[in-house]
Amino acid sequence: MKKVTVFLGTPRKQATYKGVLEFEGYLRKHAEIEFEYVFLKDYRLEYCLGCKACFDKGEEYCPLKDDRDVLLGKMQASDGIIFATPVYAFQVSAPMKNLLDRLAFVFHRPQFFGKTFTSIVSQGILGGEKIVKYLDSMGEHYGFQVAKGCVLKTLEPTPEAVQASNSRKLEKAAARFHKELMRTSIPVPSLFRLMLFRIARTNIKSMLNPKYRDYRHYEEKGWFESGYYYPVSLGPHKKIFGRLFDLLGTRMFNRP
Repeated sequence: MKKVTVFLGTPRKQATYKGVLEFEGYLRKHAEIEFEYVFLKDYRLEYCLGCKACFDKGEEYCPLKDDRDVLLGKMQASDGIIFATPVYAFQVSAPMKNLLDRLAFVFHRPQFFGKTFTSIVSQGILGGEKIVKYLDSMGEHYGFQVAKGCVLKTLEPTPEAVQASNSRKLEKAAARFHKELMRTSIPVPSLFRLMLFRIARTNIKSMLNPKYRDYRHYEEKGWFESGYYYPVSLGPHKKIFGRLFDLLGTRMFNRP
């Protein structure tokens, strides 16, 4: 049975929470799923200090001792992850943004390959589409296979026609998520994802040394020599582009 964990950036069991409940119902029509709801308000998560200890030394050297690793562990133990948040001042809610900030080291050392991600955003009038793109992008940087998220219009009171539209969006989003959740193989990366990987590793190899956690991580994983983060057949064209991206990265970081 697949396990899906929902991280909720809302303190209330209202529109965002109800939307996720409906999403769960649609997803269960496709398969038997174990669901866990994580309200970020119930966890102690301090604000990032910007000390870069997680980047340079490793996340275990973070001076903040809170529930970050508990939340990270829930992600690692799940097959699928949902980030759900209302729109607050044209952004995600503060608890959701704080979680993203505290997991910034995962951007340097992505780890969620083979797992699925999506987002559910509730908005009053506007702003939700940009936040879905933002959250879906965060999921990609973490290493997830991303199923496009959805935006719910939840201006109170919500007309019946809008509620019906929300339901259709949730049903389609659940189908997209299920398709990715049930993949039996990790997909070939896009040219954009391939470029980010090859340039990032060139940067780390050129600018850092074994004293840095990022360098050691890439070395331990074999990423300095591999075609991508995980074993995958790139095909002749992407192999050529990969070498070009390596050359581009070398020129970028060796430029005076």
